[in-house]
Amino acid sequence: MKSIGVGIIGLGMAVKPHAMALKELAPRIQVAGAFSPSPERRRGFAQSYGLPVVDSLEALLEDAKVQALIILTPPRTHAELALRAARAGKHVLLEKPMDVAYAEAKAIADGVAAAGKRIGVVFQFRFRPGAMALRQLMQEGALGDLLSASASIRWWRGSQYYAEPGRGTLARDGGGVLLTQAIHTLDLMLSLAGPVERVAAQCRASTLRPKTMDTEDIACAALTFRNGAVGVIDATTTAYPGYPERIELAGTKGSAVLEAERLTVNLHGKAAQVIEGSLAGGGGADPMAFPHEPHKKLIEDFLDAIEHDRDPYASGQSALPVHALIDAMLQSSCTGTWAEVGT
Repeated sequence: MKSIGVGIIGLGMAVKPHAMALKELAPRIQVAGAFSPSPERRRGFAQSYGLPVVDSLEALLEDAKVQALIILTPPRTHAELALRAARAGKHVLLEKPMDVAYAEAKAIADGVAAAGKRIGVVFQFRFRPGAMALRQLMQEGALGDLLSASASIRWWRGSQYYAEPGRGTLARDGGGVLLTQAIHTLDLMLSLAGPVERVAAQCRASTLRPKTMDTEDIACAALTFRNGAVGVIDATTTAYPGYPERIELAGTKGSAVLEAERLTVNLHGKAAQVIEGSLAGGGGADPMAFPHEPHKKLIEDFLDAIEHDRDPYASGQSALPVHALIDAMLQSSCTGTWAEVGT
């Protein structure tokens, strides 16, 4: 098996699980270099992980040994970086969200594909053991026809989190709880239950947040799925001290509850099935309090996609439905009416 050369762009908070996963994936993967415009972050990264750094973006784009770039920068930088990487002949693994809205996200996915390269998105929740087991059950039709599908993301982010300049603003983050936190769970729900057809939503900022924050930290919605199922979304970062996120599915043959990494399945006439998993995660004050194993599985799948010339499981195209859903929720909240979910 040939080693695949990768580079990393962006050395902020999101880099930790990636760096830990990349070190464990050696020698299958070779980190050629990591870049941040901040010399302090480059020094800190090298000291923490013992991986090489470079002092310019061009050093990665022009390096023939680099076959793929992992982009971990803020969302409004993603389009330029991803398209430059693809035009330079690199595959792209892009931190969520792909961009701040559906149209921009689709342009990235289409642009990387047009350059003949593969694009993956960091939706690591799809690679948790409970989620993978539930996906298999759904593919087998174990729950029967889907009747109801709902998601609850009742997390907590305190004043220290929002003290970082620009945190929670459209200018910096591009969105609030939906785009920044709940997107992982919403993407996983859609990957299991299928796309949503229309939504009626309420999204707003709570009184807990700085007045400079112009994004929502509370969001709820009623859903109608294309397959006829209905459901609800309840997403917030105001629920102290933070609780495990939940996805609940009910079908004609039984139901399933995925609570963080713990899966419980109850089928008619059968004993309950439980796949144990951690109920701890990034739902509390520390947004990085989660294991890196799902990141490792996601990166392994991305490497397999490169080697076998296929789309990764968490591909750019597969990430578009959650962007369409979030756009529709925000639109519905603004208009006070139902909104159709784009495709």
